[in-house]
Amino acid sequence: MTVLARIDDLYISFGGVAAANGMSFAVNTGEFLAVIGPNGAGKTTALRMVAGILQPDSGRIIFNDRDVTSLPTHVRARLGLGFTHQVVRPFYSFSTIENVMIAAGHRQTESPWRALAGRSREEARMKAAAILEHIGLGEQIDKSPRALPLGQRKRLEVARAIALEPRLLLLDEPLAGLSSAEAATMADLIRTLPASGITVVLVEHNLGEVLRVADRIVVLDAGKVLAEGAPKEVMARDDVRQAYTGVV
Repeated sequence: MTVLARIDDLYISFGGVAAANGMSFAVNTGEFLAVIGPNGAGKTTALRMVAGILQPDSGRIIFNDRDVTSLPTHVRARLGLGFTHQVVRPFYSFSTIENVMIAAGHRQTESPWRALAGRSREEARMKAAAILEHIGLGEQIDKSPRALPLGQRKRLEVARAIALEPRLLLLDEPLAGLSSAEAATMADLIRTLPASGITVVLVEHNLGEVLRVADRIVVLDAGKVLAEGAPKEVMARDDVRQAYTGVV
């Protein structure tokens, strides 16, 4: 397999507590990778460092054979790195489709806002409408994000990320707060993304859905990799079960 992204020996601490303590793992092109672990393991911190939201104290982040460790978030986005937040952050003053149009204009112009008013408006709208239809929001395009229930706002967050045309999409707990049925639907949706050329890294606490949809999992504990491999094989390990439950 071809490695698309790699984090090498990352360290970062907050108030003297190490959130990443020599963390290293790779992401292969076209895979659906889940990063799991107990609370405080460093999962979200790992995604935020790859996205450029956090700067590691040391170590390297390689994306598509390029060292992006020191690059800001918007530059990484233009290189093909997408990110969704656990707490959704739509532009509430714009409609659902306009939220996606802004992201759709990201590669066409230095100012993505021009996708709402410039010559690329119609192209951006068509692209945004197609994405929203694909993820089940085709009937909500003219609504304010405020009018959408949480499950649909989570889908909107994913739609905006897809509109960036990422090669690698980092998803931070997209199933959090959803009902069992909504979580299963969302998991099925994001599971289709690798088929469209998007490599996915998912941080998620919902182990049932993770084990159902992931190709491979990386288990973090205390800021470092405890185990990685096929989901069923990894979850059968005594050290992984102990990290989650404290008992074997």
